[in-house]
Amino acid sequence: MKGDYFVYILECRDKTLYCGITTDLKRRLLEHNSSTLGAKYTRGRRPVILRYSKKYFSRSDAMKEEARIKKLSKAEKVTLVSR
Repeated sequence: MKGDYFVYILECRDKTLYCGITTDLKRRLLEHNSSTLGAKYTRGRRPVILRYSKKYFSRSDAMKEEARIKKLSKAEKVTLVSR
């Protein structure tokens, strides 16, 4: 549905976590795993696995949540993805 945004967290091969936003989770995961359109951070850490996603109805809310998650410690992010 147009206007839906997803905040997502990926687990990389080296067990690090990557957070981002997108309007299409399936496409974005494919990009992270198999194209040059994936984030530079994840390109050298493939394959990546989707560990968390949450839908937001506004880009602004999704960006605020992404920023909040990026400020969390690794332990806090691990707790978030294990819920």
